[in-house]
Amino acid sequence: MLKEMMKTKPIEKLVSDAHEGEHRLKKALSAIDLTAIGIGCIIGTGIFVLTGVAAIKYAGPAIMLSFIISGLACAFAALCYAEFASLIPVAGSAYTYAYATLGELVAWIIGWDLILEYAVSASAVAIGWSNYFNNLLLKIGIDLPEWMVFIRDPQHPHGLMNVFAAVIVLLITALLTIGVKESANVNGVVVIIKVSIALFFIGLGIFFIKTANWHPFIPPHIPSQEILGNIYEWPLMKVLVEMFGGKYPEGFGGLSGMMTAAAIIFFAYIGFDAVSTTAEEAKNPQRDLPIGIISSLVICTVLYMAVSAVFTGIVRCDGSLKISDLGSLSGAPLAYALNVIHQEWASALLSVGAVCGITSVLLVLLMGQPRIFFSMSRDRLLPKFFAKIHPKFQTPYLTTIVTGCLVAIAAAFTPIEIVAEMANIGTLFAFVLVCFGVLFLRKKRAGQKTGFMAPWFPATPILGILFSLALMVSLPVRTWMRFGIWLAIGLGIYFCYGYWRSELREYNKNPEVGSRNPE
Repeated sequence: MLKEMMKTKPIEKLVSDAHEGEHRLKKALSAIDLTAIGIGCIIGTGIFVLTGVAAIKYAGPAIMLSFIISGLACAFAALCYAEFASLIPVAGSAYTYAYATLGELVAWIIGWDLILEYAVSASAVAIGWSNYFNNLLLKIGIDLPEWMVFIRDPQHPHGLMNVFAAVIVLLITALLTIGVKESANVNGVVVIIKVSIALFFIGLGIFFIKTANWHPFIPPHIPSQEILGNIYEWPLMKVLVEMFGGKYPEGFGGLSGMMTAAAIIFFAYIGFDAVSTTAEEAKNPQRDLPIGIISSLVICTVLYMAVSAVFTGIVRCDGSLKISDLGSLSGAPLAYALNVIHQEWASALLSVGAVCGITSVLLVLLMGQPRIFFSMSRDRLLPKFFAKIHPKFQTPYLTTIVTGCLVAIAAAFTPIEIVAEMANIGTLFAFVLVCFGVLFLRKKRAGQKTGFMAPWFPATPILGILFSLALMVSLPVRTWMRFGIWLAIGLGIYFCYGYWRSELREYNKNPEVGSRNPE
């Protein structure tokens, strides 16, 4: 049984299944579309929120170096993704790549993991979008009743549900059902808006920079408890302390502060993973997918560094400023920076850009998750019913609708801290398996050169694994426990349903048939 679960799916069959029969997706995306999809997912809360938060709480001006470290960590994984996407231009991202190299059981685990990652990320982003949108309404004098803006908690006793979060999810779900090209066109417009807003912040703020705010560039370390020193900044120590119910102190500045910031902002880069989920809809996947993945990562890294340079040049981040000092703009540090230089009109404009930016992140997340769900259903590891393609729009409409409805419910009734907590570990786990998969792929196809190949092999995948594992270890124990529960549920479904219905098992019994319709 174990031997059967570890069987891999031939790459040639993966590709033929994707391009033949009733389960074909429409090829409509160019290299520019794919790059815009990557930028659309990467530039969002990362640039409008995390940049300022990480600079104030952890790194100071060294946040610029933190972005370089995070960018390098993602670059190793991105190069591995690009190699797989070029060779296997099939929807499903890391799930499909694991199926081709590490076997069906590992593919199921990573596919189940990615379903969780995209769903909870989309829910968290929808809640964040709702908060920004509500703030914009307040600025123009529209104060909505508490019951339709917040869920019930001690701060909002009259709250009931987050209506805006659910509505934006359902609207984007409708757009994605109509067509991927139409969705990509909308995403392209939104990307132009939010990149323009980011460039506007840089162009305006550069005239108000005080270079003295950059000195010292790496601020001295300020631990929360001097007697404990830096030991509580070590990722493993953080896990051990939380395991025994304690709390570890957060420190500012120094190398540890810079690395902590790098670990936090790392998750602002995960958009290139979403590019690979649309591989099957790329016009020229061997050429365009590597371009889309790598170029979106490079463009966003440069933009992040420029924004962080301007922010820390305007706002002195030396450890004395706290997030609570930002007042009502605590969730919008870039807008706070513009208020510091008395450019309130620009602050309001930036808030509009933030809403646009978060909209495109949500669009890309809701575009990626159904395609993983779709791939697993097409392989009959989940009910084949969900692998249906809309006869007119040629989109995986059933998985898109199911995903949209579940995300809308979660976003409407769940606190943001709960839905956001699980996204990080799923992303890093996917990175680890993709990098492992490239090592297996090269060994399996030794001497064969097909499409894009990650340079500096085997250093690239090994470094990708090490960076991802190091960041995974830094996550709280409670996140690992919830992740373990989710995987246990998934394994239960696999052994009760997927293992017995697997299309690969039918194919291995009768390779000459190779049909997706054995029923």
